[in-house]
Amino acid sequence: MTVKSKIVFGWLAVILIADQVTKFIIDQTMPLHHSIPVIDNLFSLTYIRNTGAAFGILSGSAASFRLPFLVLFSVLAIGFVVMMLRRLPDRETGLITALAFILGGAIGNLIDRIAYGEVIDFLDVYWSNFHWPAFNLADSFITVGVLITVYYLVKAKGEDPFTRTNSSSRARP
Repeated sequence: MTVKSKIVFGWLAVILIADQVTKFIIDQTMPLHHSIPVIDNLFSLTYIRNTGAAFGILSGSAASFRLPFLVLFSVLAIGFVVMMLRRLPDRETGLITALAFILGGAIGNLIDRIAYGEVIDFLDVYWSNFHWPAFNLADSFITVGVLITVYYLVKAKGEDPFTRTNSSSRARP
């Protein structure tokens, strides 16, 4: 098994188990729309079901359109991330980890969409009456993965980390 495979499958196992276990616990122990304050005026556990995409986008559309569209979009996004992972050399461990985070989060939310037709969200961050849309661990891993990916792409200074050769073996001008 390659270094890349070990990183990806290791993170996928951690992310999917943590995501699905936390969603299961919330689903089994809290009534829908119930909230448990953890840090006053900042953070609560609030059980909601998101029928839409990120930030509830498409949640008002007909389920006959929304669900197949979101499942198809998720499958295409997962395919794209897998394709990008295949192009990365094993030494790009930071980017491999970032893409594994995105992949794990996408798969975690896809499992919910297929199983329930919606995604279980429960992390509720707010200040007074201003609430960030509720999210889950899969969403968190996707966000962190995207931020790490952006960091590495900026750090690459225009080079394509998905195709570049080892910079130490190239002649410098």
